[in-house]
Amino acid sequence: MFYKSLIRSHLEYANSIWNPHRLGLIKDLEKVQMRATKLVITIKNLTYKDRLKRLKLPTLKYRRIRGDMIEVGLYKISTNKYDSRVKLYLEKQQYSITRGHSLKLVNNRYHYDLRKFSFASRIVNVWNSLPEIVISADTTDTVTLSKED
Repeated sequence: MFYKSLIRSHLEYANSIWNPHRLGLIKDLEKVQMRATKLVITIKNLTYKDRLKRLKLPTLKYRRIRGDMIEVGLYKISTNKYDSRVKLYLEKQQYSITRGHSLKLVNNRYHYDLRKFSFASRIVNVWNSLPEIVISADTTDTVTLSKED
């Protein structure tokens, strides 16, 4: 409970803005959660994945992706619940003749890292791969996805 309320909130601060894309930074963040789960003496000798299951905690990577998907689709950007002055360059596909849901986004290509790893760029592939049941959910708690990496 201490970890969830105080430590994880610091690790996840401004995830939609700052999201690590380098493997070293991702591992460094996950190491903090690994260490925190080892502090529970009764499950100290279990593997990291087993400790997460026992404590009912998802990985930080999963929580970052889930947070991004909540921002982009479930109730915020795609349903126009943001302030109209906020400008995000998320273009919906005009004609969706392939499989998938009806709210697919156009995947633009970027050359510079500044734009390549920004919020609008990194969420498109994940958003387009979600099933229709997730896209059409009424609340964030209606559908739970697999917590696998």
